[in-house]
Amino acid sequence: MSRRLFVLAALIWIASASWTAPQAAGPQTSPASRPSSATPDYQAVLNQYCVGCHNDKVRTANLALNTLDLSNVSAAAETWEKVIRKVRVGMMPPDGRPRPDRATSHALVSWLESTLDRAAAANPNPGRPLVHRLNRAEYANAIRDLLALEVDASALLPPDDSGYGFDNIADVLGVSPVLLERYLTAAGKISSLAVGDPETGPAGETFIVRQDASQDQHIDGLPIGTVGGMAARTTLPLDGDYVITARLFRTNLGAMRGLESPHQLEVSVDGQRVHLAAFGGDEDFRASLQNPTAAGDDVDNRFTVRVPVKAGPRTIGVAFLQSTAPRPWRLQPFLRSSNDTLDPAGWPHIDRFTITGPFNPTGPGDTPSRQRIFICRPTSRADEDPCARRIISTLARRAYRGQLTDADLQRLLEFYATGRKERDFEGGIQLALQRILASPKFAFRVERDPATAPPGAVYRISDLELASRLSFFLWSSIPDDELLDLASRGRLKNAVVLDKQVARMLADPKSQALVDNFAGQWLYLRNLKNQIPNSLEFPDFDHNLRQAFQRETELFFESVMREDRNVLDLMTANYTFVNERLARHYEIPNVYGSHFRRVTIQDEVRRGLLGHGSVLMVTSHTDRTSPVVRGKWILDNLLGAPPPAPPANVPPLKEKEGTAGKVLSMRERMDEHRVNPVCASCHKIMDPIGFSLENFDAVGAWRERDGGTLGPPIDASGQLLDGTKVDGPVTLRQALIRQPEIFVGTLTEKLMTYGLGRGLTHSDMPVVRSIVREAAGRNYRFSAIVLGIVRSAPFQMRIRESRELGDPGVKVAAAH
Repeated sequence: MSRRLFVLAALIWIASASWTAPQAAGPQTSPASRPSSATPDYQAVLNQYCVGCHNDKVRTANLALNTLDLSNVSAAAETWEKVIRKVRVGMMPPDGRPRPDRATSHALVSWLESTLDRAAAANPNPGRPLVHRLNRAEYANAIRDLLALEVDASALLPPDDSGYGFDNIADVLGVSPVLLERYLTAAGKISSLAVGDPETGPAGETFIVRQDASQDQHIDGLPIGTVGGMAARTTLPLDGDYVITARLFRTNLGAMRGLESPHQLEVSVDGQRVHLAAFGGDEDFRASLQNPTAAGDDVDNRFTVRVPVKAGPRTIGVAFLQSTAPRPWRLQPFLRSSNDTLDPAGWPHIDRFTITGPFNPTGPGDTPSRQRIFICRPTSRADEDPCARRIISTLARRAYRGQLTDADLQRLLEFYATGRKERDFEGGIQLALQRILASPKFAFRVERDPATAPPGAVYRISDLELASRLSFFLWSSIPDDELLDLASRGRLKNAVVLDKQVARMLADPKSQALVDNFAGQWLYLRNLKNQIPNSLEFPDFDHNLRQAFQRETELFFESVMREDRNVLDLMTANYTFVNERLARHYEIPNVYGSHFRRVTIQDEVRRGLLGHGSVLMVTSHTDRTSPVVRGKWILDNLLGAPPPAPPANVPPLKEKEGTAGKVLSMRERMDEHRVNPVCASCHKIMDPIGFSLENFDAVGAWRERDGGTLGPPIDASGQLLDGTKVDGPVTLRQALIRQPEIFVGTLTEKLMTYGLGRGLTHSDMPVVRSIVREAAGRNYRFSAIVLGIVRSAPFQMRIRESRELGDPGVKVAAAH
């Protein structure tokens, strides 16, 4: 089949599989689930505190509560869920308006929740079926687990769009002919690399070292005794010779840094040195003064080595040898070794290195991917076809998540036969593998309604579909053989079996995907790489610290997950993970080396996520803190109550210098900003939260004054919407967890959104509350929340679409 026919067939298949009718209406409350009459007390509370603004005449926020019937709460479930969310965290009634006492607000919210929960239990609404395209992370993980091959999906596929805070949301994972072409190209490259195509020609791969990375410190993963540089993980296609070439950084004027002192650069493969080159010192330094470009070229030419390397995954390292000689004559005033790119003095910096090859290849070798693919080896021509059938059926069963049909297998065998005819047995396997990876059944997750279910019926998904949902939730990858075997035998329907599988999967190293993909997006850790603090304001900040921020939070979240701790530990834990670079930033003594280790926190302000440099930096601007951004981040990600969107034409914040040359603190600048009544309403919600973290600067370092030792003292005091007074991170943390079900509920919502691959609606909120209540009985353990999601109706059930795929409307969708 030609490449164009591949794309056309895939588009038609996706369109026909992905048509969905409008979402079924929310649950209809049966008479038995309604209270016998409206509760007068709660109606009186609403009349006294809410209806004055939210009525059919004023309609503040387009909400009229006086028209709603408290005797039939579920009839307006979506509206009441919004009321619950606002009242629960104290956002309503607004500041300055009369509000009920805390006990009355809590009673109203509890009554509304229990009423809605009873109605939802009687009429479950698990949501509509969706077609999920594998995003880049899922695609790379699926390749890893299918072929024992690590690939860089960012080099193969375009970035994914995000929705509801995550990039695995089905509605935003669009499909286009261009994207399908990229999938086809990726399938060709991956199949060639996995099998070891002997026709692979020399190619180059370049790795760039960020110039804000200090290179006078040891980098974890590189040989002991080295500093700076980078360790790159790559997969070589064939046994053969490879050329490794390093280049040093040069200033904007063309001069190479660090030539005034002698240095040595080492190239290593899998930790073993393969090249050592000396540079710098009097001769190189004098040459650089006469002709900087020529001297730099001469030095760079010393950093090229050609070395025979076996095919497969390899770690290529380029670094400097750590020297015991005196430091350069130029004093280094900052922790960062490359603060000034105009200054040729100081420490040398590696700019990039390139791996090119193979040259004179001798064969595909015995790589992990070949071991995974070739589960049999034919010894004669008669053995080839049976062996090919076994290899292809095994790969396709895993790739298609247990949904391999006879027609699928026959189609793949035809591709094998074509490849076998054009080249040899391995060429046939390679072409069949390429077809597997290009198949929509691999790149898309599709769940089809059974023919026996009537339209609008709520039913359980099949065991194979459940296995796929489970593996992409916990592993961001395809199910393994154990999960597929249980699903094929119908065993996942058994609650005990399912619970054991969840426990096994959480303990598996592949659950690291929850750290990388869930926590990485929920906590904005992925944003760290784009956060570049102003080097004039923060001259000590370097990429090493940025990486340490991310690693600390990843290890911290992972410890809660792996140790099955109470998820409130994310807010309160008295431990964290640091290396020497991060410990110096946090002023934690007696920590040495580049490796991370668990330490007990003595200073209460650093406890939990609110004390992590990663969170504090991604919620700041490049040159200053932002109480607004920090407050919004907490409202959205920890309390589940995002503030309203900002109005148009918001005036910018004033600079530090105010009238009469007075240096203004952040609080004084925000006070001036809030004079505008348009701005004041929202800032009353966010600012007290953000100001309580103001002692942390824009890179998470603790400070007592704003703008240095001569700046105004930090004032971290404030009052939250519910009247709670805070004066720093400790009291803020205590206020945030006073009602633990709020934080746990928000985490459950985020995790459920990620696990389902869709945004939650009001019909999902009763399920969220049920999960939180059950988790409370298990001390809010991480596994209790995961199990609650997996056991829930939205995860295990589906609503039958109201129209069949054969209907005219669907045919039109398929044709397009």
